[in-house]
Amino acid sequence: MREHGTSRTNIGWAALAVAGALALSACGGDGGGSGGPPEAGATTGGASAPRVTLPKLPGEKLEVAAVWTGPEQANFAKVLKEFEKRTGATVTFVPAQDPIVNFLGTKIAGGQPPDVALLPQVGALAAAVKNKWAQPLGPEAKAQSEANYSPGWRALGSVDGTPYGVYYKAANKSLVWYNAKAFEAAGVKPPTTWKELITAADTLSASGTPAVSVAGADGWTLTDWFENVYLSQAGPQNYDRLAKHEIKWTDESVRQALTTLGELFGRKDFLAGGQSGALATEFPKSVTQTFTGGDRPAAAMVFEGDFVAVNIGQTEATVGKDALVFPFPAVGAKAPVVSGGDVAVALKPSKGAQALLTFLASPDAAEIQAREGGFISPNKAVDVAVYPNDIQRGIAKALIAAGDDFRFDMSDQAPAAFGGTPGAGEWKALQDFLANPSDVAGIQARLEAEASKAYGN
Repeated sequence: MREHGTSRTNIGWAALAVAGALALSACGGDGGGSGGPPEAGATTGGASAPRVTLPKLPGEKLEVAAVWTGPEQANFAKVLKEFEKRTGATVTFVPAQDPIVNFLGTKIAGGQPPDVALLPQVGALAAAVKNKWAQPLGPEAKAQSEANYSPGWRALGSVDGTPYGVYYKAANKSLVWYNAKAFEAAGVKPPTTWKELITAADTLSASGTPAVSVAGADGWTLTDWFENVYLSQAGPQNYDRLAKHEIKWTDESVRQALTTLGELFGRKDFLAGGQSGALATEFPKSVTQTFTGGDRPAAAMVFEGDFVAVNIGQTEATVGKDALVFPFPAVGAKAPVVSGGDVAVALKPSKGAQALLTFLASPDAAEIQAREGGFISPNKAVDVAVYPNDIQRGIAKALIAAGDDFRFDMSDQAPAAFGGTPGAGEWKALQDFLANPSDVAGIQARLEAEASKAYGN
């Protein structure tokens, strides 16, 4: 079994389900409820002064790499601009590609590593440390991490007990966003169980609106579908074992999860554009086509994390009014809660890199991006009032209240060759499953072959 390197605790899984309940309780709001965000231009979400002291770095030039694009990248640029303002340094954002480990390897081999990288997989952090690319957290960054993060998040940023990274961004990846008008027109209410979801999908599709917009062109979304079904149906212990490849992908529990997922993916009329249309749909479009077209959108629902709000913001729909959300339905006894996140790591032993990590570990940085929407921070010192609407405030409150009770994205824990590479490994196998959901045994065999090769067992 390949070591994932983190010393993370064996944490529970149920408490974050309240995120969906909080979101649902806020669905009727217009984002203007109590504790609204401060005026635009405020630096730290209502604080009169910065809460973290940064060194002066006049003339220093830094590069930061991440796989973020579009609005997410633009919002992060505002965080970097504040860092520049406070330190005098100049920061350049470097767009990276998945798998980011390969991208960074090329940069490092060419003698041009970025100063800081935001890694979207636990496996990528372990690889960066194994390759001797990553620098341990300095004293100031470590102090901010210890003050502002729960033990579970700090453990995820550590390798063999040494803290290397700061989880700047988190995600609740167990949410289904829906078009309020489409649900109302079909007389459908948010489902709480998988059986109710399939019934709702049948009713929606019969009304003339395909039920679900699936971003099949991006394999990572399909891993999230599988993980939510598997966690709820097979339970957290099996989830942890499969994440470490202690049980095989040919296991009966995997067969059951794929068969269940096939109840949705196997119905051409349930999917926007059918299976072929889904396979041609990238994530941003999967969201925007759900919230455009008036009362005849391309689909009534789209599954993904809280960051969906960023893409909804590119349409005329309003979160909390036109775009509502419910928790991923329970397949087994309990609804699943899968979390993801991006960990900031220094790749150069420079004062500037450590200063940026210190800033990213502080509430000052997170509150800037939280105010823009489509972003959730695991930093418990962040003022939830800065989130732009009641739905996101509810999700953020639940994330912090849950402490360490969550399960981290399974594919992000895997070696990148299996869980984080476009056109290969789990991503490609699940795309092939979407194309032909009846071939459960064949897909299981391929998943196991690819996992065995990547994990080395």
